[in-house]
Amino acid sequence: MTNWTTHLQAAGARGLDERWIDFGDPNQAQQPNDATLLTPLLHLAILEIEGADAKRLLQGQTSAQLELADGNFAPLTAFCSVKGRMLANAQLLCLAEDRYWLLLDRDLVEPLKSHLSKFAVFYKAQIRPRDDLALIGLVGRDAPALLEARLDMLPPAVWHQTMQGERVLLHHPGPRPRFILGLPQAEAATLWDTLARSATPVGNAVWQLQDIKAGLAWLNAAQQDTYLPQMINWEALGGISFKKGCYTGQEVVARAHFRGQVKKRMMRAQLEGSEVPETGAPICNVEGKRQGEVVSAALDAYGQAEILAVLNTRASEETLEVIGQRLKRLKLPYAIERLDPEELAAQG
Repeated sequence: MTNWTTHLQAAGARGLDERWIDFGDPNQAQQPNDATLLTPLLHLAILEIEGADAKRLLQGQTSAQLELADGNFAPLTAFCSVKGRMLANAQLLCLAEDRYWLLLDRDLVEPLKSHLSKFAVFYKAQIRPRDDLALIGLVGRDAPALLEARLDMLPPAVWHQTMQGERVLLHHPGPRPRFILGLPQAEAATLWDTLARSATPVGNAVWQLQDIKAGLAWLNAAQQDTYLPQMINWEALGGISFKKGCYTGQEVVARAHFRGQVKKRMMRAQLEGSEVPETGAPICNVEGKRQGEVVSAALDAYGQAEILAVLNTRASEETLEVIGQRLKRLKLPYAIERLDPEELAAQG
């Protein structure tokens, strides 16, 4: 247990397990739309790649174009096997010319480190988990003003970053403005108390719900080497550059895109029930035939489970259910079509 998690417990947090935490409110997803919410993002973490060849190492392994990660734009990215299956997905941050951070699911930090280390022996680059950092989420209409007033940090555009010393601020998409603040754990307790005077502390399942509403899935260790990036709509979120050169798995990813060979797609849905399915729970049709699986799930403001799921495209019109609960399809907030990260970079 770190001083950061000890401080959270003193502030009323309850650890459900090492990844999930709440503040004792069983209806935490039912906060008013005008509320500003504050949450510790224990399920996410940072992997740092630093050194003279850090950029070259990453350029050969990631679906992102490294030239776009310029300290302003912070693109989504994917790391794939030679068969094009995702080993991890992440957001790529540039902190200096020879220093990069990857924001990803905590359970994939060590597996991705091991994967990249196989190539790092040929480069002047060091890879290390940043266990000394804390990640804090802020959600709400007034979040931008709060960040400016309390931290003197100007919120960036979506999928962009701003820096203030050792602090990094990211803007993620969603139905309400939301931001991730990464900073040293030594500063986190004081900053948390400062923000908590103007925001309501909630568990990080609320952040996961916001990810679901944004149609954004972060893979965990159980989902490694399972999906092509397009199966979780990664090219529709700007997570694949089709204009860069080779990287591991690039040929398979490009072939699937240009030949239209993606037979599974991620969709968003609400379940007619309050039982939250586990990651990987099967989605079946009325005949009991498996058509896909749950990628992410959380309770919504109506007390019903909301999910992201990868489904066979041929099952798009079928009646489906998860653990005995009927599935109601919901609209994704983006079109299922290619969005070039070069276009997103220009918007910042």
